[in-house]
Amino acid sequence: MTIAFDLQGKEFVALNGGPGFPFTNAVSLVVNCESQAEIDHYWEKLAADGGEQIQCGWLKDKFGMPWQIVPSKVWDWLRDDDPGRVQLVKAALWQMEKLDLAELRRAAGWGAKKD
Repeated sequence: MTIAFDLQGKEFVALNGGPGFPFTNAVSLVVNCESQAEIDHYWEKLAADGGEQIQCGWLKDKFGMPWQIVPSKVWDWLRDDDPGRVQLVKAALWQMEKLDLAELRRAAGWGAKKD
């Protein structure tokens, strides 16, 4: 009924609650990425074999588990002191499924640096 597993040095325990307890968006796993290549890697692997791509960097893997694949910098951009900048980043996020780091950097006013 339970399994312990390790993701990047952090231990997790999952419980099989049966069909009465399906995955929901109330809980998701976040993967903070440093580059577009890293975003692409996790996105492709987790969306493979029947996964579902969702808006704003969210996807569900083939088991229905929700994930957020995001650039680690996005959290700083969303907490910026400039509300106008925050709105530009949010607007850019809502236009994407898999996140485009260069486009988000432009929206945040950071320019389109290469990874």
